[in-house]
Amino acid sequence: MEKKIDETKQGNALVMEPRKENNRKLFIESYGCAMNFSDSEIVASILAKEGFNTTQKLEEADLVLVNTCSIREKAEQTVRKRLEKYNAVKKTNPGMKVGVLGCMAERLKEKFLEEEKIVDLVVGPDAYKDLPNLINEVEAGRDAINVLLSKEETYGDISPVRLQSNGVSAFVSITRGCDNMCTFCVVPFTRGRERSRDPQSIIEEVNELWDKGFKEITLLGQNVDSYLWYGGGLKKDFKNASEIQKATAINFSQLLKLVAEAQPKMRIRFSTSNPQDMTLDVIEVMAAYPNICKHIHLPVQSGSNRMLKEMNRLHTREEYFKLIDYIRELMPECSISQDLIVGFPTETEQDHKDTLSLMDYVKYDFGYMYAYSERPGTMAARKLKDDVPAETKQRRLAEIVKLQREHNHYRTQRFLGATVEVLIERESKKSSEHWSGRITQNTVAVFPKENYKVGEFVNVKINDCTSATLIGEAVGYSENN
Repeated sequence: MEKKIDETKQGNALVMEPRKENNRKLFIESYGCAMNFSDSEIVASILAKEGFNTTQKLEEADLVLVNTCSIREKAEQTVRKRLEKYNAVKKTNPGMKVGVLGCMAERLKEKFLEEEKIVDLVVGPDAYKDLPNLINEVEAGRDAINVLLSKEETYGDISPVRLQSNGVSAFVSITRGCDNMCTFCVVPFTRGRERSRDPQSIIEEVNELWDKGFKEITLLGQNVDSYLWYGGGLKKDFKNASEIQKATAINFSQLLKLVAEAQPKMRIRFSTSNPQDMTLDVIEVMAAYPNICKHIHLPVQSGSNRMLKEMNRLHTREEYFKLIDYIRELMPECSISQDLIVGFPTETEQDHKDTLSLMDYVKYDFGYMYAYSERPGTMAARKLKDDVPAETKQRRLAEIVKLQREHNHYRTQRFLGATVEVLIERESKKSSEHWSGRITQNTVAVFPKENYKVGEFVNVKINDCTSATLIGEAVGYSENN
């Protein structure tokens, strides 16, 4: 999905450049999807104006915020363990205030204040602009909560600070919420209805990032393919500066084209797509613009038509194949990744085999696979019994993961002997002598540092690979520098 972040992974403390005039310290951690990390950048921007600098030291924080995920039970358990850690620190720093943000805050609401005695404020994903007022309430000795969902809020008027940024890649939020109502998913209940951001503000943010030296952006949304702006179109440059051209509507393929043309040397990614909403013109725009990365995260969730219907996924297995075939036809080099759920209520062995056969047809480059966990408030929790035994879920998950690893290796091997363009993002985790970056297909490549630097586009000849990583040597700069 994008640069997807596993929702069970412990979030790092996120930091920004300090402002000299600020004298309070904010410790903020994020868990879950890329949207949560993007939201934390919005929160830090709002609180920077309230006198807060970020810190990586929990013990010195005046305010601790954890941006939470509710999509699976394990994600919520991780957050509760972090709250236990905050509680231990708070005993030595009684002035410290603790707040819970995001989807878990929206789902549990007032229960959070009752269950977690150290929590001082609870803030849903559409209420971050109210944080200054809520903090004032807390400092006055009162608990504070705002979990009201908005039909309009997009935070398009806030310039996010870039937390713990490598200065190379950044997230740009374009939509919020989701209308699809998949029966297993809490997102419509925790993030509300779909609404799209003004394209003018998106282009301005992209241009600003380019001016600051960023080389790659990811357009973010719970469902980017549903992007649709009716609100007046883009301002154009005319001889008469007051003249404005108004478009009747801008959809996702048009927005993608506008962003690609605004910064032709900037890499453009997007996430996440829904197969039922992805239109062929999006694929055609991707094929037409070399700076749009050739990778699509296309969650399928199951290979069984019966399961897809139970999940309220409004596409069939056959329709999904047609979409895959069109992608392969226009962009044979395009990588495709997946989300899959195993053990959804009533799933049979035949349903499971259908998923395995779908995987064999597509041969995904990589994927994110999970055993089903019931989420309170969803249609599946209300209407369907979680009747697949835990041991069956784990066995099926193991089979799917094993097959995906085989496909991973199959896909990385296609690059052996080829020369690919790599955007250097960071030092390799395994060797201080190597750089790490991604190719357009989103696969990670590592190579000796030599005299190259972070943020440069480098041509790399691939000599070896694992199931997840390409290994090579630099053969010169890319023309994109």
